[in-house]
Amino acid sequence: MVICQISFATPEFDEALALRTEVLRKPLGMVYTLDQLADEWNNIHIAAFGDGGQVSGYLNLTPLNTISVKMRQVAVASEEQGKGIGVAMVSYSEQLAAMLQFKEIVLHARKTAVPFYLKLGYEIVGDEFEEVSIPHFKMKKETGF
Repeated sequence: MVICQISFATPEFDEALALRTEVLRKPLGMVYTLDQLADEWNNIHIAAFGDGGQVSGYLNLTPLNTISVKMRQVAVASEEQGKGIGVAMVSYSEQLAAMLQFKEIVLHARKTAVPFYLKLGYEIVGDEFEEVSIPHFKMKKETGF
């Protein structure tokens, strides 16, 4: 497995978008709009590539200000889940965020994903809320920078 940054509007980004659509949007009956995708132009795009070179995971870091970056759109291909890809992508993103001098990573975790992030040292900040029609919790972690 290789984890690296990918550029917006490239074949790798398109492959990652297809994965995100399949894992995150399709089950909710949602699609990405052109405006939503255009908003990602300046974001940091991270992908995991399997042995065959296919995108098997994706993670987006959206800078909020000079201190915080928001982790978004974390997706791992269904057939690849449970193999450590998500953990590896989160670890890579944490190292990158620290290198870029962000002091914290924040995220909105689906309620079902909260245990995953708790194991990685993230803490819940605030009460449960609904986003895209499903329960979420805001979580954060200091980068150590």
